Amino acid sequence: MRSRILFVSCVSLLGVLTLSGRQVLHAGQQPAGTIAAHRALLEQYCFGCHDSDAQVAGLSLEDLELGDVAQHPETWEKVIRKLRGRMMPPAGARSPETPAMDSLATFLEASLDGATSETHTGPKVLHRLNRYEYGNAIRDLLGLDVDPRDFLPPDVDAFGFDNMAEVLGISPTLMERYLAAAWKITGWAIGDTGMTPSVETFRVPPDLSQHDHIDGLPIGTRGGVLIDYTFPVDGEYVIKPKLWRNTVELIRGLEQQHDLEITFDGERVLLARFGGFDDELPNYLIPKAEGDKIEERFQIRLPVTAGPHSLGVAFLKKSSASTVNLMQPFIRERIDPIDPTGIPVLDRVTIEGPFDVTGAGNSLSRRQIFSCYPSVEDEAPGCAREILSTLARRAYRRPLTGTELDDLIGFYEREREKGKSFDTGIQTALVYVLVSPQFLFRMERDPVDVAPGAVYPIGDLDLAARLSFFIWSSIPDDELLELAIAGQLQEPAVLERQVRRMLVDERAAALGANFAGQWLYLRNVESTTPDSDVFPDFDDNLRKALQRETELLFETIVREDRPLPELLTSDYTFINERLARHYGVPNVYGNQFRRVQIEDEYRKGLLGQGSIMLINSYANRTSPVTRGKYVLTNILGTPPPPPPANVPPLNEDRAVPLTMRQRMEQHRDNPACSGCHALMDPIGLALENFDGIGRWRLDDDDVPIDSSGVIHVLREFGPIGGPVELREAILGRSEQFVRTGTEMLLTYALGRGLEPGDMPIVRSIVRDAATDDYRFSSLVLGVVRSGPFRLRMAQPRESESIARNTGPNLGETR
Repeated sequence: MRSRILFVSCVSLLGVLTLSGRQVLHAGQQPAGTIAAHRALLEQYCFGCHDSDAQVAGLSLEDLELGDVAQHPETWEKVIRKLRGRMMPPAGARSPETPAMDSLATFLEASLDGATSETHTGPKVLHRLNRYEYGNAIRDLLGLDVDPRDFLPPDVDAFGFDNMAEVLGISPTLMERYLAAAWKITGWAIGDTGMTPSVETFRVPPDLSQHDHIDGLPIGTRGGVLIDYTFPVDGEYVIKPKLWRNTVELIRGLEQQHDLEITFDGERVLLARFGGFDDELPNYLIPKAEGDKIEERFQIRLPVTAGPHSLGVAFLKKSSASTVNLMQPFIRERIDPIDPTGIPVLDRVTIEGPFDVTGAGNSLSRRQIFSCYPSVEDEAPGCAREILSTLARRAYRRPLTGTELDDLIGFYEREREKGKSFDTGIQTALVYVLVSPQFLFRMERDPVDVAPGAVYPIGDLDLAARLSFFIWSSIPDDELLELAIAGQLQEPAVLERQVRRMLVDERAAALGANFAGQWLYLRNVESTTPDSDVFPDFDDNLRKALQRETELLFETIVREDRPLPELLTSDYTFINERLARHYGVPNVYGNQFRRVQIEDEYRKGLLGQGSIMLINSYANRTSPVTRGKYVLTNILGTPPPPPPANVPPLNEDRAVPLTMRQRMEQHRDNPACSGCHALMDPIGLALENFDGIGRWRLDDDDVPIDSSGVIHVLREFGPIGGPVELREAILGRSEQFVRTGTEMLLTYALGRGLEPGDMPIVRSIVRDAATDDYRFSSLVLGVVRSGPFRLRMAQPRESESIARNTGPNLGETR
């Protein structure tokens, strides 16, 4: 059956992978302005590099007419970006006064904005759900939390995001993965009592420090792990904790007595004492086999009901005092992999089962799937029709056609004809739903009365899907679908109410995890591993805290509808005890994050947060280049050009007593490096007081840090002497930061890279949002109301054809 479902799903994809129409740009009337003055500025400051002879970077402005800017939007949009970002003229070259550059940029923007059609749509291709959207859709459809990383490979990213339609392709191998995931997920969701026992392993991060309390575990414990796990059926499951062992298979700390506790939904189910000289195994220098005997005490077999439960494994905490056998106690545990001293810590927990299954249970997912259940056989067909029509409507984001529903009923009926249970029939039909193109792809069909190439407003159902995947990274809920089916979602007041409702819904946290996580590179935090010799106190506790601090700041901007520039200016942040110790903030205790006022000016906003400094550093040192590039790209929206080939490396010889500034100056002496580094380095050096993991410092290897300098792209603000002045200079051009955020938001919402024709729309959204203080909702509403979000270009008829499944017998090869 698996192969048959895969075949039918692949056939259904034929003819669906389409290329969409290109943008439509209409020349408009040129705005009034002093064209001669702007031409003179270009001749004086630009033509030396960008005339028909030199053509530096392949660009010539000499033959372009300012009276007809709209004829070359791609070129002039690049010029605007360079002017607004003060990237040109280059560092060291003669430069016009700031008002003159701004006047030229404004003229070019007005020329392009006036000539761009309101019906611009940009390319639109078939859009596969990425794996995060897939996981969220499973959660909202079946009431089952799954980690999509367990089933699907990483998605390719483009333009900074992994939800870009043009790179979300499909292959036979990926379809096999989808099919395997569908059988597994539906089996868990319905409570398949015939499933065989399996083993799930949950590993504790190797650099997690376990001498303090872990959030969510009982008070009075230390270390361990809290596992939120969905048990598929009623039955028995075996829990097996394993202690960490060093490289010679020794368990640390067994010279003292310790107690390991297992809790289930917060209640203690096992307490095991081990270690100490009263133990039958009194010495920590024991062979591996004897260590296994200790761990046998921790195993427990539990009867569990189906559904989500929390499993905790931790140690009872005896003291908060620092250990006395180290000259300098570190916060991080397990610095030395062969150190036999210290305390026992948890390495992993396995869950085996189910055994002795007693039933499918009454889990949330079963209740969400089985809206009815037949008490007699005569009720089964009608109940199956109700279940499948309800779930498929949500999965497909629209009402089903009669043929589609009959096809699903056919899957169910063929299983029943073979003597299978009602649950099995429903599961088989659900597997097809989860591998069908109607679920895996966001497909927008053109109305029959619209000619190919024509631009038209998308329908309410397509708008509902675009909204939900933009704000929630998931399928529409029933309220959104009902409004779309009733044809009311296009009404301006209704649309605005829905956007505001969705932004305060807990599912809007997806904007933080997926949009901000990629725009601000927060996803990179979890993969950073600073050198433990240089940063011995860095541990997984700190890694998670740094990431969560920035996530909570962004979520606050969304949830409280704060102005977007507050990401740079916030005088508050969110910390727990571990992060407070890292920042040197007193009187913060416990693992719970709380909102606190910032006392130190240099800690305000994103550029004062350790997560941003961490992801823009090397494992053993800071990186002014990376930090400068980050600010140019993610904050100012003016990315530097890519590095040329054969760039020489930075001098890393520590025997030579040079500061980072001196090493960078030495590097810039190379002509191949000087141009780009003149843009990036001064910004990164302004942040040099933050070390590689975001701690504040005044010196580097006892050499005072000099963070001052003139930043070329912010040169009108004069010399900048550190992160505070850097932030203030950026805020002097806060509209540029908002424009960068809006470009990212529109890219993410559309699922495609922006084109020259999109830039007037970005500027329009920013201008309109300025009247509302750039609040986040005003930017989202601007995106939702924009032409690219609301319009579509009709495709050739043959690209809209979808091969239909006729419901063959799929029950023979499961």
